[in-house]
Amino acid sequence: MTPARANLINSICLITMGIWGYIEVSSVTALIPVFFGVVCLICYLISNAKPNLNKIVAHIAILFTLIILSALLGMRLPKSLDSGGVGLFRVIAMITTSSLAIVFFVKNFIDNKKNKQAVK
Repeated sequence: MTPARANLINSICLITMGIWGYIEVSSVTALIPVFFGVVCLICYLISNAKPNLNKIVAHIAILFTLIILSALLGMRLPKSLDSGGVGLFRVIAMITTSSLAIVFFVKNFIDNKKNKQAVK
């Protein structure tokens, strides 16, 4: 899987789970993942439209993914573990896709660095 595909899957998951959470609990804070998902989706669209901006866009996408992942792990997961239910499923889904996106981004960064050094 490419980092772009992982970013797309993550952004779709953040958007859908955030909207689902907002519909269920009617709390504006449930829309925070939606905002991060939209930013990641915009990064995906820009990287497809302008491949020469790929490096910058990838760094922006991983920054936003790291921020939402740390918020999910640090603040949302403990509350969801206490309450359980469908909210816990949503949080685990967002954590899983965000973690996978970070893994694919980092792997890509490492591979690009190795390829760049091999060319020298």
